[in-house]
Amino acid sequence: MSTEPTRPLLLPQNRKLRHLRGIALRNLTFSWPRGHSIDDAAVNIKSPAKLESLRGKPRLHHALSSDDLQPPTARRRSTNLAAVSPATRQKKFEDAFGSRLADAFFSLHVEGEADPIYISEVGERATNFNFRPFELSELDSAITQLPQVTVKIWTRRNNTWTLLREDEVDLRTLNWLGILQNVHFPPNSLVFFLVDGIYSLEVSGKPAPPKHTASAPTSSYNALMKLATLDNSIQDALATRELLAQQINDLLSHERKNELPEAEDRLALANKYLAQQRRAVALAKKRNDDLKASLAARREAIAQGRATQIRAAKDVQNATEKLSQSRSLLAKTEADIRGQRRRICEDLSRIYKITPVSLGPPLAFQICGLPLPNSTTADDTLTSASRFSSSFSSAAPPPTTEDGLSAALSHVAHLTDALQYYLAVPLPYPIRPFGSRSSIRDDISQLPDPQREFPLYVPRGGSSAQFRFDYGWFLLNKDIEALCASQGLRVVDIRHTLPNLKYLLYVCSAGTDEVPERKRGGVRGLWAGRMKGLGVMAGADDASSLGGGGGSRRGSDASEAAGRQREELRRAAVGGGKDTERERESGGLDGGLGLPFKEGEMQLSLRTKGLRENAAS
Repeated sequence: MSTEPTRPLLLPQNRKLRHLRGIALRNLTFSWPRGHSIDDAAVNIKSPAKLESLRGKPRLHHALSSDDLQPPTARRRSTNLAAVSPATRQKKFEDAFGSRLADAFFSLHVEGEADPIYISEVGERATNFNFRPFELSELDSAITQLPQVTVKIWTRRNNTWTLLREDEVDLRTLNWLGILQNVHFPPNSLVFFLVDGIYSLEVSGKPAPPKHTASAPTSSYNALMKLATLDNSIQDALATRELLAQQINDLLSHERKNELPEAEDRLALANKYLAQQRRAVALAKKRNDDLKASLAARREAIAQGRATQIRAAKDVQNATEKLSQSRSLLAKTEADIRGQRRRICEDLSRIYKITPVSLGPPLAFQICGLPLPNSTTADDTLTSASRFSSSFSSAAPPPTTEDGLSAALSHVAHLTDALQYYLAVPLPYPIRPFGSRSSIRDDISQLPDPQREFPLYVPRGGSSAQFRFDYGWFLLNKDIEALCASQGLRVVDIRHTLPNLKYLLYVCSAGTDEVPERKRGGVRGLWAGRMKGLGVMAGADDASSLGGGGGSRRGSDASEAAGRQREELRRAAVGGGKDTERERESGGLDGGLGLPFKEGEMQLSLRTKGLRENAAS
């Protein structure tokens, strides 16, 4: 079943510009037909001989009919391209077709508008143009309701625009085509696309087929009479309304106007405006008072700020005067701190003497005469320790391998723990120095074992205990690495415990300035102060010797002087009339004064793995 429309949907009188959707141009040509008959087609009017013959007396000749069907003899043409080259033939074909092609566009104009209401796009190099659809419903309603429009066709040849055609088109007179198939258009024909189909101006339309519809029912006489009666009633009601309106207007025009209500309304409105203005004045006064208070507060704040600035300027001036002194004092304090740290590190290096092992492997050191090898596991450590023991002299027998390793690690732990306070560097893993039973604690690592304290001595208990010892030694090496990093030192291998520690002490005690002297006093100074508190006065020479000279003398003279000094102090403390036996019973030299040592009664012990003490008999 065909879906093409067979008849227009719009009546001719209902066609407006708002229904126009597009325009097309067919068979573009620039030469118009001259209107001669078919018989004149055989006459070449451009030939000079034929023109001369036409000037003479015309002769009557018969027209060609169906009886004479022989075609005329072919004439020789100058456009015969049989003997020319292909390039020339192609050039002539291009010229022939190019003379008929052109660029074109159209514009729509209406009466009363100086500018066109629509301008199409430019179609290039063609003879049939299908321009883009457009929509005119957005224009003013006075324009879209017009049935007439002026169409101007503009063409361009040789880069020159010319007006090809201008037509006054009435949409009501267009011929309906429906489709474009099998339609022969004359030259420069316009095709109009409306909402209900295709129309043409030159081509006659197709007759519409009759419409087969059922007859519609009409109104009866009674219905028409009722409609007429209702119309009469409506007209009577309208006339009555107009009469009543006229009477009301007449009464109002003769009635005296009462101005009292209007005056009361004006008075109420004036009172309302007056109240509003009074409220506005009150708000303005309050705003003015607030601004005055704010200005006063700001002036006071400005005065206080200026006073503060003056005080600050004075403080800055006073501080500037003391700045150079403070800087010099700070520099001196820092230099003193560095000097004291150098002295302390030198003392520590003398107390905990770290020396290389003679006839040992490279980077093998001993601390306080106890070798401490560099190894990763305890088995390797014990093996290395057994090799180190052979390097000691025969005069002093080497210590037990496990005891020597524990004692060496205890010295390292003591030295590392002391350095963290002198260098003001907290250790990441705290050390609990306790002789050869020292330990180290790890509170920052994620460990499956809840026991956070690891021994720094060779334990007993199998592989787990051995692992805890190795891990504790590793934590001790990490503490030494942290101390080295605080001084800007880079540790090549943290397993080298004693080399790294000796390198740290060497760097901390290095410097070009002289090491500051130790403050005078010490244990003997504390003893002299205690004796002075008990009321015992010593001579000037004794006091000076107690203050600082006693510790610097060497040899037999110093020993004799120290012996005489101790004897005098003992006699002054316990009384000169008592015999020697009572002196011995009272405690010898200290005489019960609480000295932490006694001559001849000190017992030396070596702490072993089982925390046993072998007292010397």
